[in-house]
Amino acid sequence: MSSQPKPYLTPEEYLALERTAAYKSEYFRGEVLAMAGASPTHVLMVSNIVAALHGQLRRRPCTVYATDLRLKVHASGLYTYPDVVVVCGEPQFDDDQRDTMVNPALIVEVLSESTQDYDRGGKFAQYRKIPSFVEYVLVAQDECHVEHFVKQADGLWLLSETDRLEDVLTLSSIECTLFLSDIYEKVQLPTA
Repeated sequence: MSSQPKPYLTPEEYLALERTAAYKSEYFRGEVLAMAGASPTHVLMVSNIVAALHGQLRRRPCTVYATDLRLKVHASGLYTYPDVVVVCGEPQFDDDQRDTMVNPALIVEVLSESTQDYDRGGKFAQYRKIPSFVEYVLVAQDECHVEHFVKQADGLWLLSETDRLEDVLTLSSIECTLFLSDIYEKVQLPTA
């Protein structure tokens, strides 16, 4: 049995395919990585987060985007689709197609069993190479738990965690708050 090597694609080849594809894929170092569909819980939580942030950002110079907006990390060449992105000021795009963002301030990922290690590790390491990126929120969907990373003035990242529905996250980069009760609204969490 022989294994076929995966074809190497340039970023330009990836984008040409991705812009006409029926399904989203990530791209890193010449490889295209298929993305699985999201669960109803995942979609609900992303919607809850976008709704909560949109209301606070309506008349301010920041914009919230959900799921389908591609993000490029220039320093590493990663193309990915974060669950929620907030951009402050003028959005910057990778090219004239204006479908690949490059300047997020805040990124939120809703964790799943298959992505949580990557979201906490390799993907976060890539995101940290984006100069405008200063705040990262990871939200568990199988329990009430949120991890909140904030870039400090010295370049270090400070982590705080909470698992209480009555808690509130202060998102300093965009001057917003995010109630855990809003994130988990209508989400059926397992009982202890």
